[in-house]
Amino acid sequence: MTVKQLIDKVFLTEILKGMALTFKMMLSKPVTIQYPDEKRKIYPGFRGKHAFVRDAKTGRQKCIMCMKCVNICPSQCISLKKGRDENNKPFLERYDIEALRCIYCGYCVEVCPVCALVLTEDFGYCSYTKDAIFFDKDKMLKNWDEFVAKLSGDVYWNKFWRPDGVDIAKMPKSKREQAPVPIRPTAAVPSDTVPEKEPVNPAEKPPEPAANVEEKPEEKKEVV
Repeated sequence: MTVKQLIDKVFLTEILKGMALTFKMMLSKPVTIQYPDEKRKIYPGFRGKHAFVRDAKTGRQKCIMCMKCVNICPSQCISLKKGRDENNKPFLERYDIEALRCIYCGYCVEVCPVCALVLTEDFGYCSYTKDAIFFDKDKMLKNWDEFVAKLSGDVYWNKFWRPDGVDIAKMPKSKREQAPVPIRPTAAVPSDTVPEKEPVNPAEKPPEPAANVEEKPEEKKEVV
């Protein structure tokens, strides 16, 4: 045993150092976040609640039923069913995600060729029932509407739609040309459209000005 070790053991220097550190932290500014009154800033790219991107032009989801998200999902929590309408055209009949099985890897977002799927930055969606965390296509569109309602900008971009380090030239054309998604859709009014005049209530219609008629002098009749 060295002299230093003997002094540390006799005077309990390690314990004093620990107590000094504790006292120092007591006087420093606390870093604890009082959740849910205070919430930590969520950085872009956080993988949270699942959502379908709502197309600003059609108001519907953009899924093309390519099955890539279903095949790549490592936990197999995505199921998809195609349907046919009366014109024999394919449409998305059912799309389900069991969020309790999801591992939030983001593969489904990366592989989607039309950027129809997104893991939003919304993380607070706990529930007491499994049904509330079982997302079908209608719930996923609702998740998108609730998410974009909290945003302050007019467009949204998710970094997993075009991940860093991936050669853009090898991506599908739709993914290469994908622009930030508008989240404040406005109806475009054609420039040649002339707004109709508001009808005037006859009771409130102002009287028309009287015509300017020259008064003729009265003729004097002779008395016989």
